[in-house]
Amino acid sequence: MVGTPSECSRKIKEVQDAEKPRRLILVGDTVSRNANQFGIKPDVMIIDHKEKRSKAVEFTYEKTRVFRTRNEPGTIDLLAWNAIAEAIEKGDSVVIVDGEEDLLALVAVAAAPEGSLVVYGQPEEGVVLVRASMEMKNEIRRIVDNMQRAD
Repeated sequence: MVGTPSECSRKIKEVQDAEKPRRLILVGDTVSRNANQFGIKPDVMIIDHKEKRSKAVEFTYEKTRVFRTRNEPGTIDLLAWNAIAEAIEKGDSVVIVDGEEDLLALVAVAAAPEGSLVVYGQPEEGVVLVRASMEMKNEIRRIVDNMQRAD
């Protein structure tokens, strides 16, 4: 979705209201802050306190569960994967990543129940909304399986 933060947040809310997703998962500080300011209540937020590699603008959120994990830039750490999967399963959670959360959108789609929505920011453009269908989850798993494994 291309647009201003308020336009994108309005569109996310419209899709959320129309589709009633099993889980709404937001990945990234900017999209999470903007959605929060617009009154959108996600089930899970995945943030790293950075926006475009700089310190993020802080915002308040109320979540029952806080998960902390580490994920190096350009990687998907197994511990981060497990934290995200547990956060999605339990709901009402925030995952705070020490490192970088960019590739963790892939994990969110793979771990989300079918019928969920995963939203992440597209810098200078808007947001990307991914529906967690079995087809999309299988595609994500193929991508992850083909990534180079660190020793």
